[in-house]
Amino acid sequence: MLDDLKYIHEKDAGDALGIAERQAGQLLHDFKLQAKQFGNVDSVVYAGMGGSGLAGQLLASWPPLGVPFELVRNYDIPDYVGSNTLFIASSYSGNTEETLSALAQAEAKGAQIAVIASGGKLKQIAEEKGYLFALIPKAEQPRYAALYNLKALLDILHMAGVVKEDTRPELERASKHLQSAVQSWRAEVPTRNNPAKQFAQELLGKSVVIYAGPKLFPAAYKWKISVNENAKQVAWVGQLPEFNHNEFIGWSQQPVDKPYAVVDLRSRLEHPRIQKRFEVSERLLSGMRPAPLVAQAQGDTLPEQLLWTVAYGDFVTLYLGILNGLNPAPIDLVEKFKAALNA
Repeated sequence: MLDDLKYIHEKDAGDALGIAERQAGQLLHDFKLQAKQFGNVDSVVYAGMGGSGLAGQLLASWPPLGVPFELVRNYDIPDYVGSNTLFIASSYSGNTEETLSALAQAEAKGAQIAVIASGGKLKQIAEEKGYLFALIPKAEQPRYAALYNLKALLDILHMAGVVKEDTRPELERASKHLQSAVQSWRAEVPTRNNPAKQFAQELLGKSVVIYAGPKLFPAAYKWKISVNENAKQVAWVGQLPEFNHNEFIGWSQQPVDKPYAVVDLRSRLEHPRIQKRFEVSERLLSGMRPAPLVAQAQGDTLPEQLLWTVAYGDFVTLYLGILNGLNPAPIDLVEKFKAALNA
């Protein structure tokens, strides 16, 4: 099925595979931000939901910041937000109600504001009030603009002077690395030579549980979102070492029949004890849970490995959606939910 290009193109009517193939270019996008003078910044709060929150999730792993950073996926913001907080509101549509609520609270506390959006109310607010604003290019779905969001966030943080290192050379290297890697995952590459297609076949018809260490956990969370939205399959995510303190035992007994696929996202850049935990966990749980499908991150640096793993998950889950006989892009039920919520 995945070697039938006509079938793939019929299902992938929005060319999500093409978007995934080109996403490395998002890391080099010039947002042409207007120069902005920030006051003293002693904390950064980033508010974003769903696909728009992914950039903040990635930032938890790389790059290091000189001040505390917190991702908010909620209506409310932390009590500490004040005039020395850089508050960044991100919503692809510009109309996400949780993010608009968080922004209003940040304004009331006198925070320094920046906005990332493709339009909507956030764009209107940013233009009316003169906030630093990064305009996200149009995308089929917010999750397909995750690397645009990351680049916009990094540009804003650089302008605010809170990034410890110049990320541009790293992003350029990661972009080139990604452009090379995706060539073996393209639709034209047959399944026998295409690891993304092979991986997707292993996930078919199963609930997916994804594990990673701290460095790759943002990518694992992106895999969860992509399994949910691209494949319309249920998925969960967990993190080592916490896994070994509770969930590890959960695999040992019930239910006896385990209709799951376990995915391990592994990196040689993780703490040596994290790497050993993966190995020991696999050995001790042998026969108690499905053998893990291992995706070993490729790349010499953390950003290369992190972004490689994100992109690999995109291709795997897009193929999984196609195997399920679906168009991977639409998330109609989410739109129905929003409409019902506002009825």
